[in-house]
Amino acid sequence: MKFIVSSTYLLKQLQVLGGVINNSNTLPILDNFLFDLKQNELTVSASDLETTMSSVLNVDSDNEGTIAVPAKLLLETLKTFPEQPLTFVVEDNHTVEISSNHGKYALAYADGAEFPKAVELANPSSTTIMGDILATAIDKTIFAAGNDDLRPVMSGVFFQFSTESLTFVATDAHKLVKYQRTDVTASQVAEFIMPKKPLNLLKGILGGSESDVVIEYNDSNAKFSFENTELICRLIDGKYPNYEAVIPKENPNQLSISRTQFLSSVKRVAIFSNKTTHQIRLKIAGAELNISAEDIDYSNKAEERLTCSYQGDDMQIGFNSRFLTEMLNNLGSDDVSLEMSLPNRAGILTPIDGLDEGESVTMLVMPVMLNS
Repeated sequence: MKFIVSSTYLLKQLQVLGGVINNSNTLPILDNFLFDLKQNELTVSASDLETTMSSVLNVDSDNEGTIAVPAKLLLETLKTFPEQPLTFVVEDNHTVEISSNHGKYALAYADGAEFPKAVELANPSSTTIMGDILATAIDKTIFAAGNDDLRPVMSGVFFQFSTESLTFVATDAHKLVKYQRTDVTASQVAEFIMPKKPLNLLKGILGGSESDVVIEYNDSNAKFSFENTELICRLIDGKYPNYEAVIPKENPNQLSISRTQFLSSVKRVAIFSNKTTHQIRLKIAGAELNISAEDIDYSNKAEERLTCSYQGDDMQIGFNSRFLTEMLNNLGSDDVSLEMSLPNRAGILTPIDGLDEGESVTMLVMPVMLNS
């Protein structure tokens, strides 16, 4: 088995696939890339059993064969090469020899047959979405997903497809984000929960991509195919909580304010808040928003006044500043709207501008009890 490939082209593809490989694997074979050569097409795969990703590379060869190559060693070697053709030759003594312009390097390889086979999806449903839209949907929601192993359904992003829209939801019970596109639809209704790791991989690859992504899914797995790459992952099993039920419908108190101004204030005032509760207080009266925080244990306190546009009753409400900061950071708009009903009901944060046609983002942040 022998093939020739450009060093930078190979490195670029392998760095993407390397994101799948865990630092410590239960099976030693998972520390490898699977190289599957068929004439001038080399399919490289990486897996952690839950997620498998593969890319097809064009190489110069007329051989066939499969081997498993140590991922870390190969990546470290490739990073040091300037652009040049590399020749890979599989020798009889269980090593693969790489020849560059200046030298030769031999790596021990494992039998490709030991590598776990990717799952085949039986009778999947399918939806096509533009890469950049999918990357944006992941980016806008994934930060709100939980890290609680006891509630695995909340540790992923909920995909909800219908003939009218595509909806992506993430929540950790303190904050919730719902991202919806009415300009993209699916041919049939479907719901599944995607784990974070494959989503982070997709977000990294697809940001700014104009190419279409075909999403195929059944009850247990989902497959994302685009350009020369496929990613298959196991879905999170379970029923997603009814998120619509927690979004308050009647919110008579509406505050509109510059996002950057609000964010800077919250960040500054939060420095003086209690280090365990991160509690800040919003006090709204007329066109004035008063943001304050106090850490009684250390006699630290801060207070800022901002002008805003507000319709509703005067009110005071407490929030965890970390959640508020995360959400404001994640919105790309110039101005945001915060809608509230009562101090013990969730606040709803939405961007006022900067959205595409058919795009909507709703963020929900749970209040914290204020000690009067």
